[in-house]
Amino acid sequence: MAGTPYELDALDARLLLLLTDEPRIGVLECSRRLGVARGTVQARLDRLTERGVLGGFPPELDLAALGYGLTAFATMEIAQGQRQQVARALAVIDEVCEVHATTGQGDLFVRMVARSNADLQRVIDEVVAVPGVRRTSTSIALSSPVGPRVRPLLERALPETSGRQK
Repeated sequence: MAGTPYELDALDARLLLLLTDEPRIGVLECSRRLGVARGTVQARLDRLTERGVLGGFPPELDLAALGYGLTAFATMEIAQGQRQQVARALAVIDEVCEVHATTGQGDLFVRMVARSNADLQRVIDEVVAVPGVRRTSTSIALSSPVGPRVRPLLERALPETSGRQK
């Protein structure tokens, strides 16, 4: 059933917002803060996981603090019919953080990190050496004024009177 559109209700949204803000919070504390039974929280988490809405609880890492202060994005053109093979090969390169199949100018959009400009050149050399990669165009991120976020989408499911944050 994973991947099927799922309509969030206000309790689901409040639960997901709580987990977004405090990913280490326990089920019992969630139930206390939401004012519902522990079993209700557990059942909601199970259903959200089963439906593919909630995929896990990975920690939010600052890659710059780990020495990967440079983020780059590459638009990649690949040989026709090679998407899966290229994606598998890119997944082997440790510095490749995300790969998205796209429409438009390129076929794949890749987010990668590096320790320096010289290290980025090494990573790009690995990427362009992947069989099936025809051409890449790489841009270095100077800053990230809006990082990954889901809060606005979750807040849509809340009633107007529940204190939405803007």
